[in-house]
Amino acid sequence: MSAPELKAPRQPMNLRTRGNVEKWGWIFQRVSGVILIVLIFTHLFVNLLTGDGVSQIDFAFVAGKWASPLWQWWDFTMLVLAMVHGTNGMRIIVNDYATRPFLRQTFQWALRIAMVVIIVLGSLVIWTFDPCPVDASGALLEGVPTFCEDVR
Repeated sequence: MSAPELKAPRQPMNLRTRGNVEKWGWIFQRVSGVILIVLIFTHLFVNLLTGDGVSQIDFAFVAGKWASPLWQWWDFTMLVLAMVHGTNGMRIIVNDYATRPFLRQTFQWALRIAMVVIIVLGSLVIWTFDPCPVDASGALLEGVPTFCEDVR
């Protein structure tokens, strides 16, 4: 009895890697991962461990936090970096497992579109958030910092 014939291994897909895109994608994943750890753990510390913990998070807490441009930029940076980091990771997985070029391109375009939509929507929430809504009930604004008293 003879040994079964083995198929030749698949050839790696022919990706255009101008400027060594894959290398820079790999480096970006590591650097952005470290930055995200700092951003996320600081976010969690401020939101959950200071003050009254998770019970303090309500509209007033977010209004007070986003009254400061520092926290708006912090959350915006975290949003953008997390979305680009996650999309790059999914792009790598798609490159590894999607063997048909059309399917690979379709998945990658879907990832890019989803990333842009989520970044745009998240940015709109962060930058257009109104800490002092005009028609808000008194219960919603209870505990909102005093800067809203001038608006009411």
